[in-house]
Amino acid sequence: MLRNHADEQRQPDGRLTGSTGISAMTGKHPRIQKVSMKSQIAHVGMGDRIMVFFRRLWLFGWNQALCCVFPVVLFAAMALTKMVELPYVHRYDLILLVAVATQAAMLLSKLETMDELKVITMFHLIGLGLELFKVHMGSWSYPGEAWSKVYGVPLYSGFMYASVASYICQAWRRFDLKFERWPNGRMTTALAVLIYANFFTHHAMPDIRWGLTACLPLLFARSTVRFTVDGRPYRMHVLVSFALVAFFIWLAENISTLLGAFQYPHQAERWSLVHWGKMSSWFLLVIISVIIVVQLKDLKRQIGEGKG
Repeated sequence: MLRNHADEQRQPDGRLTGSTGISAMTGKHPRIQKVSMKSQIAHVGMGDRIMVFFRRLWLFGWNQALCCVFPVVLFAAMALTKMVELPYVHRYDLILLVAVATQAAMLLSKLETMDELKVITMFHLIGLGLELFKVHMGSWSYPGEAWSKVYGVPLYSGFMYASVASYICQAWRRFDLKFERWPNGRMTTALAVLIYANFFTHHAMPDIRWGLTACLPLLFARSTVRFTVDGRPYRMHVLVSFALVAFFIWLAENISTLLGAFQYPHQAERWSLVHWGKMSSWFLLVIISVIIVVQLKDLKRQIGEGKG
């Protein structure tokens, strides 16, 4: 049998060293040792990856919680005012005071910026206009009494829409949201106008929400949203993100009606689940919200560049 003498040396005691000598002393082939070392490194690497995963999951959850500060406070106010009554203060008025105080506290504590407050105020007015029309048409009602009621609509109701805007603005900043391959601004603005108008016109004209929804995969076919957690970017298709937000708003709506914040006609006798079809409305409303925020961000960027 031929040996490769370049890989081995004979020691004074007669033992061979080199590849053959190592094998003889350890009883393991060098290649087996290398595989074993690689498996140990892979094992350590897997542990590190698991730790990183849970750290990022924690950071994602924590930032999501911070994004939901205003909605959570609003729902907490609805729950507490259902269980506890204050003399001479109507429930809806108290919820309004809590909402205003929370916005002031978030602004003073730097949890919210002045620009974000402006966006939230805009959404409050947009939502209040929709509420006035829908209550007038009998879509839902606010049975409780309040000093702050205008044509049957308590002023706090606009904050339910503003809470969606608050979440979007907070998420934009905390997750460094970036929309990629966003459609033409004129097309998205026209879409937002049509969606909002349809909330009003479908009472007297054909409801075109499903036609508008059918246009979305074409308009946002290549659009993604990039968000960052712990320095690592992730991507998601925008329509998936819209659907997820709409689903959680629908859950929040069920909680709101359960707490008596408002009620649909079918909930007048006893509470029951809000119809699944309402998610389509929230889905379209989320799209309006994001389009408005995107357009405002773009407008601010253009103004900044003009001053520069």
